[in-house]
Amino acid sequence: MPLGANKGAIMGVAGVSTADVVLLSTQTASNSASISFTSDITSTYGEYIFRWYSVNPATDEIGWTFQGSTDSGSNYNVTITSSAFNASTQEDGQSSVLGYRTPEDQQQGTGFQSLNRSVNNDSDASCVGELHIFNPSSTTYAKNFYSKSTESGMCGGGGCRFTHSQYISGYFNTTSALDAFQFKCSSGNFDGKIKMWGVK
Repeated sequence: MPLGANKGAIMGVAGVSTADVVLLSTQTASNSASISFTSDITSTYGEYIFRWYSVNPATDEIGWTFQGSTDSGSNYNVTITSSAFNASTQEDGQSSVLGYRTPEDQQQGTGFQSLNRSVNNDSDASCVGELHIFNPSSTTYAKNFYSKSTESGMCGGGGCRFTHSQYISGYFNTTSALDAFQFKCSSGNFDGKIKMWGVK
């Protein structure tokens, strides 16, 4: 979906309501348990884009996750059906993998959805990516989403470096409007930044 002729100028500018893509919120985590977006999610925008930057967890090799809410953030437990696969390679070329990731999918689950399966806490490791959610304010249809996240870090036990990209798609199986989203690690706190855009 095209993001408009002004994409380059708009993606980093807040409050430009006349554009096709509008930066609505920026939140920064510093040893935080989670980041929640509980405002500006309305029928004004047909698509929401979340991007996360330099997510670095306190706990090694944990998941990066999200969930939605239909009650302004009181509960994050909307039913999700999703699929997941990842591509990874070591910098020394010893191992490269492309495959489906059953542990990261859901079949009518209400848990937090994985966006990246194993984020390292090395000082030079981080996770980045983006998530697109379509028509979250609809009271007629399920809400589709897809994401791509990539991470660089050390192999378990050290000794090699790797990068892996995780691809997720799915839908929130509810006709209730989604009005809040939360991001967190599967365990422990994290540092990083998340931005939310609305697309008209």
